[in-house]
Amino acid sequence: MASTRYLFGEFAIDCDQRILLGAAGPVPLNARYFDALVLLVENAGSLISKDRFNEEVWRSMPVTDEALTQCIRSLRAALGDKARDPRFIETVPKHGYRFIEEVRREYVADDPSPKRSDEADPLHLALALLWRATIGGTGAGIIGGVLYGMIGLPDAPGALSALLVMVALCGVVGFLAGLGVGAGLGVAATFAPRSRAWQVGGAALGGGLVGALSELLGVDAFTLLFGRAPSDMTGLPEGLTLGCAIGCALLVQPRESDGRRSFMPVAVAVPLGLVSGALIAFAGGRLMAGSLEKLAEAFGDSRIGLGRIAAMFGEHAFGPLSLAFTTAFEAMLFVTMVVAAIRLLPDGRETGTPAGDAGRYAGSV
Repeated sequence: MASTRYLFGEFAIDCDQRILLGAAGPVPLNARYFDALVLLVENAGSLISKDRFNEEVWRSMPVTDEALTQCIRSLRAALGDKARDPRFIETVPKHGYRFIEEVRREYVADDPSPKRSDEADPLHLALALLWRATIGGTGAGIIGGVLYGMIGLPDAPGALSALLVMVALCGVVGFLAGLGVGAGLGVAATFAPRSRAWQVGGAALGGGLVGALSELLGVDAFTLLFGRAPSDMTGLPEGLTLGCAIGCALLVQPRESDGRRSFMPVAVAVPLGLVSGALIAFAGGRLMAGSLEKLAEAFGDSRIGLGRIAAMFGEHAFGPLSLAFTTAFEAMLFVTMVVAAIRLLPDGRETGTPAGDAGRYAGSV
C-alpha cells in the first residue's frame, strides 16, 4: 500500500508513519501536536479556526485557549518558525491560524525508514537556485545587449554583426553575474537554510566575487592583448550591491494567503534594482554601459558609442546623467530578471510549481 507524505520547505510529513522529517532527520512531536500540524498542512492556505482545532485535534474535549497557543508555539519551535515573521504558520488574530508555505503531496510505497523526496534535498534547492539565477542573469544581459546594440552602434555595413557581438558580450556578462549570485544563494541554502542574513550575504558575496574576477581578468586580458586597458570597469562593489538587492527582494513572501503565488517579490525587485543602481552611480561605479563607454575611450577607433543616450539628457558626451540613468536601468533589469526567474520559473519536477517555492528557505527563497 502507498503512504501519504506532505513536503514543504526542507520538511516532510509521513502521515502513515506519523513522522515529521527535517533536514537533520526526525523531529520529535507529541501525538496531539502532530495532528494539529497535519490539519494545518492538509489545508494549506486556508484559515483553521480555533473551533476546528478543538473538534479535529482535541476531539471536542474542553481545552483552554492557552493549550492551542502552546501547541502552535511548539510547532513553530519544531519548524524553526517565528510568530512575528512567519514562514510556515501565520496567526490570524481572534480567528485562528493558516499554513502559508507551499505544500506538495506524494504517494510512496511503505518503507520502514522513510526518506525525504529530493524536492526537499538542500542540494536540489541549491542547484535550482543556481540555474534559475543564471537564466535570469543571462536574459537580462541579452536584453541589455539588444538595446545598447541598437542604440550605440552605427547604421553602417556590418552593423548586424556588431549587434550580435554586443548581444553575445552582454549575455556572457549577465550569465556570469547570475551564476555568481545563484551560487551564493545555493551555498546559503545548503549551509544555513533558515538564515535570512546568509541569504542576503550569500547573494551579495556571490555577485561581488564574480564582479571582482571579471574586472581582474578583463583588465589583464586587455593589457595582454592591446597593451592598455580601460579604467573603472565593473567590479567588486557593483557585484556586492546587486547581489544584496536580489537577496533582499527574495525575502518577500512568495505566496498569497490563499495559496496563489505572488508577484510581490518581482514588484519589490524593481525599486530595489533602481535604488541599487543609483547607489552604484552615486559612488562612482558603473555597469555595462559605463564600461562600454570606457572601452570606447580607451580605444579611439572603437565603433561603440552611446552618444544617442547622452543626447537624450542634453549631454554632448556620455556624462553623469547618462551614467546614472543607464546604471539604474541595468541594475533594475538584472535584479528584476533574476528574482523573477527564481520565483516564477516552473519547477521541472512538477509542472506549475512556482520555482521560488521549490527553492524557498529562510522564509523567502
